[in-house]
Amino acid sequence: MTSTRRHIPIYTTSGLVGAYLYYPHIFNIAGEWIGWVTREREVYSVLGHYVGWLSDDPRILRKRSRTFTKPRKTPPKPPTKLRHPVTSPLPPMMRELPFTEVDVLDDEPERLSPLHSAELRNDME
Repeated sequence: MTSTRRHIPIYTTSGLVGAYLYYPHIFNIAGEWIGWVTREREVYSVLGHYVGWLSDDPRILRKRSRTFTKPRKTPPKPPTKLRHPVTSPLPPMMRELPFTEVDVLDDEPERLSPLHSAELRNDME
């Protein structure tokens, strides 16, 4: 069976490529692993904390409310560093976000830190 996996750019609301999805792993533009996505399109950090969901645009969104949380999940095995494509398609037309949602890569990128940064930040808390 051949793999049909491919690099899918994840955009920010401002129209930039903020990350790449190589299912199920999410990488930043430097190729570092920053999170993963479930079959239900829920996005988790490298430490297994719920971050938000992958929209159809595709963007990583979350509710603005800080009271919403999901149980921590066990992350998949860390992948090797990704070499992403040199170019990416232009971003699609994106719907305007309601006040109740935020773009994680634009407004809260620290929620998706690489493994080495996330572990250090977790120790400081």
